[in-house]
Amino acid sequence: MIRARPLAMPAAALGIAVLAGGALLLVRATPEEKFIEYRMAEPQEAPIAIAAGTDGSIWFTIDHADAIGRLRNGRIERLPTSSRNFEPLGLAVAADGSAWYTDLAARAIARVNSAGEISRFPLDTPIARLGRLAIAPDGAAWFADPTGYCMTRLKDGVFTRYQIESARGGPYGVAVTADGAIWATLQSGNQLLRLAADGTSRTFDLPRGGAVPTDVAAGSDGSVWFLQFRANRIGRFKDGQFSDVEADRENAGLSGIAVAPNDDVWFGMMRRASLGRLRNGHITVFALPRDNARPFSVAVDRDGNVWYADISGFVGMLPARHAGAR
Repeated sequence: MIRARPLAMPAAALGIAVLAGGALLLVRATPEEKFIEYRMAEPQEAPIAIAAGTDGSIWFTIDHADAIGRLRNGRIERLPTSSRNFEPLGLAVAADGSAWYTDLAARAIARVNSAGEISRFPLDTPIARLGRLAIAPDGAAWFADPTGYCMTRLKDGVFTRYQIESARGGPYGVAVTADGAIWATLQSGNQLLRLAADGTSRTFDLPRGGAVPTDVAAGSDGSVWFLQFRANRIGRFKDGQFSDVEADRENAGLSGIAVAPNDDVWFGMMRRASLGRLRNGHITVFALPRDNARPFSVAVDRDGNVWYADISGFVGMLPARHAGAR
């Protein structure tokens, strides 16, 4: 069992990136943000994806481990999966508290219930390369399937594939908006994909060439937020219009995005060992306690606490009282 280890950042000045009039400005701030971190049991284990349940549980997948992680009441639980996972990028928690995740080693989509019982739904492809995963309002699990060049729905044990018509697909990120539409990023196509509830699809070309969209998240106002890895920007698509904000002057290694209950947008900055927060067009950078931190995925729980899966071997949390400050 791993206990929480509170870590306080030094009171030294912290840089904040602010977009003002199209220019990126750097200002100074000096508050102490306090993080709570949990170290993995084995040095080779790397938390990859992270998701918050409505019951307060935090789930995370672990690369090179035969377990999935769950954090409850300040303690980490390792739930055995019977096989060692590899690049488990997809993870989401359903309304019933069960967690769904991509299981590359088993070439399957897996479900683990609150009791730790695991069910697997094998894919019919000899090779599987899977991206992110999301749960729709009807309980269906949607995941990006670059191998099959499609977005795939799993409902009641049945897979339904929706072929991507774009000539340069490469789906990766997945999100669901309140209207039940599925959104995905097409990395190679430099596009967003919208798949409506009736199965019709439409792609939207990003205005910045070669931006490489990766993770995507939905806001409560219908906004679709997404990372542009090579462009180093946070993008927004709403009412048919694109806009974006520069994340940093240098490539921050953007990875993982989540929208908080107050509509703040959070993301990982792997090359900055930091979390970023976008609020009202301004970006604030929260440096993590360790210089070698690499936050790959982020999630925000019902109370506004910001969680991150750090592939250097930690799961961490920035409490809501600090996340909402500044």
